[in-house]
Amino acid sequence: MILSIQDVVKSYGNYQAVNHVSFDVPKGSVFGLLGPNGAGKTSLIRMITTITGPDSGAIYLDGEKLNDRSPEKIGYMPEERGLYKKMKVGEQLMYLAQLKGLSKQQAQQAIDHWLTKFDIKDWYPKKIEDLSKGMQQKIQFIATIIHQPRLLILDEPFTGLDPINTNLIKDEIRQLNESGISIIFSTHRMEQVEEMCDFIVLINRGKNVLQGEVQSIKNEYKQNLFRVEADGALPEDMMTHFQVVSQSKNAVTIQLASENQSNELLHYLLGKGVRITRFEEILPTFDEIFIRRVGETGEA
Repeated sequence: MILSIQDVVKSYGNYQAVNHVSFDVPKGSVFGLLGPNGAGKTSLIRMITTITGPDSGAIYLDGEKLNDRSPEKIGYMPEERGLYKKMKVGEQLMYLAQLKGLSKQQAQQAIDHWLTKFDIKDWYPKKIEDLSKGMQQKIQFIATIIHQPRLLILDEPFTGLDPINTNLIKDEIRQLNESGISIIFSTHRMEQVEEMCDFIVLINRGKNVLQGEVQSIKNEYKQNLFRVEADGALPEDMMTHFQVVSQSKNAVTIQLASENQSNELLHYLLGKGVRITRFEEILPTFDEIFIRRVGETGEA
C-alpha cells in the first residue's frame, strides 16, 4: 500500500471532523476520495500532507509513519490554488521545486521538460497574474508534479479548465499513473470517478461509509435492471411476465428478481420472434450510489 489510514480521529474544538476513519490506497492505483461538503475530506488531506496531525490513529506513507520528510514524496494540488500572483512562472516553479527537495539543476531540468511538454516555454518570464485561469491551472499542475512524487493528491483538478485542457490534464494524469505514481483524486463530479478511479472511499459526517473497487461497488448496488431494444415492436404482454419499469414501442427496461433471470427474459423475447438490437444490464451510476449511501448514513 502506498498509503494506510488507521483509525484516524481529528477534532476542532467540540466538532469531530474525522471519526475513526481507516482505509488503504493500493500502490499504482487511482483512488477516489469522495464525500459531500463537510464530510471530512479536507481534514483527511491536511493530515496526509502533514499540514495537521491526527488526534489519534496513524497514517503511513509507503510503509513509514508520516514524518518531516514525507511531504517531499507527496504532490498536492488543492482546490483553492496557491500560486504567488506577482512571481514569474519560471521563478515560481523553481521556488516550489526546491521546496520539494530538488537541487537548482534538477529543478531547471524538470521545468524545461514540463514547459516544453505543454508547449508553453514562452510563459517562463510571464507573471502568474497575467495568465488566464486555465493557464494558471496548468502551472499549478506542473508545480504539483515537478518533483515526481510517489503520491499525487488532486482536489478538483479540472476546475476552470475548458474541455481541451481538461483532456490534456486527464491524459497527463493517466501517464503519471502508468509510470507508477499513485493518485488520490477528490472530486464532486461522479462521472469523473467512474472514468478515472480504480478504487474509492466515501466519507460522510466524518466516517467511512463505503469503500472498495469501483466495478465491485457498482455490482453490489445494482438492481438487476435490464434494457432491451428491438427492431420492431416488443410483445404487448410483457407486463404479465416481467416487472416493466419503463416501455416504449421498441425499447423496455425491466427489473428482474435476480441476475440469473436474464436468460429467461432473453429466451422469452426470442420465443416471441423479437429481433433484439440491444440487450444490456443497467448498472447504477456513482451519482446514484453516492446519493443512496449518503442518505442511508444521515443527512449530507
